[in-house]
Amino acid sequence: MIILPTLRQLRFLVAVVERRHFSTAADDCLVSQSTLSAAIQELESLLGVKLLERTKRVVIPTAIGLDLAARAKKLLRDAEALVEAAQEARDPMAGALNLGIIPTIGPFLAPILMPALHQAFPTLKIYLREEQTAPLLARLDNGRIDAAVIALPFACDEFETFDLGIDKFFVVCPSSHPFAARAFVRGSDLADEELLLLEDGHCMRDHALAACSLDARRAGGFHGTSLHTLVQMVANGLGLTFAPEMALEAGLLRGLDLAAVPLEQGAPARRIALVCRPTSSRKALLRGLGASLREVMAMARAPNFKAPAA
Repeated sequence: MIILPTLRQLRFLVAVVERRHFSTAADDCLVSQSTLSAAIQELESLLGVKLLERTKRVVIPTAIGLDLAARAKKLLRDAEALVEAAQEARDPMAGALNLGIIPTIGPFLAPILMPALHQAFPTLKIYLREEQTAPLLARLDNGRIDAAVIALPFACDEFETFDLGIDKFFVVCPSSHPFAARAFVRGSDLADEELLLLEDGHCMRDHALAACSLDARRAGGFHGTSLHTLVQMVANGLGLTFAPEMALEAGLLRGLDLAAVPLEQGAPARRIALVCRPTSSRKALLRGLGASLREVMAMARAPNFKAPAA
């Protein structure tokens, strides 16, 4: 009789292979490092092969370790799909949903998104995880979240996408700046301006520069961790920045002596999208979720809409 590995052991193996570090992998799996290490040793003993090379600094997967981790990843996805299928059969709109959202969307959409989704799906528990796009898509690929709200363009061809709408870019400047009196700003107008951008890893950085046909090397020395930080820097006269329409509608500039001037008509904008695994068995729920998200974004743009207080 063949003794099979447990899904828990396989999940731990995948985590270690991806992270190349026991402590970080243990944190991801919500267990102690000793628990994870013991489970990996049990798996190696069960299979009779060495899966990892351990040093004081790093963990290096063996060739068979890499191969089995890739197979384990598929097995874990299939197991999750099995559970999701059973859950959907009971009640497609109930249960827990882990939804990723990027930092340049989450703070501005969540205050109106969560109440709207609770009303539309009263038996669904939605857990938000805010993270940059690349790590969010890695979590989606690994089955750690069910879907994610991101901004396109971004390389995600392996996922299924639901378009939620366009989010235009504005140039944020002090009210005393010459741009503040203009109807729009051209990308070429920014050639001699000090630009304050988000740090590497935020896709909005690239989207905003692309919208103005600017190179990343044009950015100033300061790179912010959030849009709130950037507008505070602009308010202190350190330069100009970009803000998406969504953030402005949510009151990003509230209380600051700043102006937001749209880019010229026809300038590229980012597209907001809901992405999920094409193999997900919760497609009915995710389609409904996508429709609700489109309604929320449209509601935020209604002339009489008032954003929740910050």
